[in-house]
Amino acid sequence: MSSEKTSLPEVGEFVVATVTRITPHGAYVTLDEYNKVEGFVHISEVSSSWVRNIRDHVHEGQKTVLRVLRVEPAKLHVDLSLRRVSGPEKKEKLLRWKQDTRGRKLLAMAADRLKVNPEEAYEKIGVLLEDTFGSVYQGLERAAEDGETTLLKANIPQEWATALSEVARSKIRLQRMKIRGVLEMSCAKPNGVELLREAFSKAIGVRKPPHTSISIHTMGAPKYRIEVSAENFKDAERVLDASVQAALKSISTSGGEGKFTRH
Repeated sequence: MSSEKTSLPEVGEFVVATVTRITPHGAYVTLDEYNKVEGFVHISEVSSSWVRNIRDHVHEGQKTVLRVLRVEPAKLHVDLSLRRVSGPEKKEKLLRWKQDTRGRKLLAMAADRLKVNPEEAYEKIGVLLEDTFGSVYQGLERAAEDGETTLLKANIPQEWATALSEVARSKIRLQRMKIRGVLEMSCAKPNGVELLREAFSKAIGVRKPPHTSISIHTMGAPKYRIEVSAENFKDAERVLDASVQAALKSISTSGGEGKFTRH
């Protein structure tokens, strides 16, 4: 995804915006990813509860995540909502936006080494990275972790693979998205301990993307901490849900009981 789009967003899309002006009826914003196209958040879309003072919720200069409600192409205007964005949705969108911005900057650094215009670099290499890895930054993360070989396999030219890998390894500190919760599981059968181990084995054995791990540690029976480490929030959420469901299904089928609490 380009860090500066020339089109307009789609209804339902999450966008990063900067608050520019506040009125008694709502807040005006500019869309950071869409060449500063103007948008408006009506006061009724600021919060699910009654808004006595809009400035208690937003302020000038604030950067936030909004959901697109309506788009008026003729006016280059977008109506947006703040209250229809959940905490996890905001967190994931901001992370992706920051990564997209960083990815373009790192790509520009590699382009500078090769004496290539940044926009030309994006059209030639950035799009290829997005198509292969999902985003420029994710491609560079993979290069930082696995070296230039992973870029060569994606048909990135040798000189670019070398430059991108060098930039990635010098500028990217590999970080993981970690989410966790607590499984409370018990089984009164004589072989209850073995059945619990089987449930944990199935939880850890669920299908997961590359570079994703699941760990389970006792907190003192019947509580067990389960943690998923992944490259992004979406993968972590999906794997955690699958792992928990596998454990609960296994112990329930064996005659035990269990529940899960997100932490």
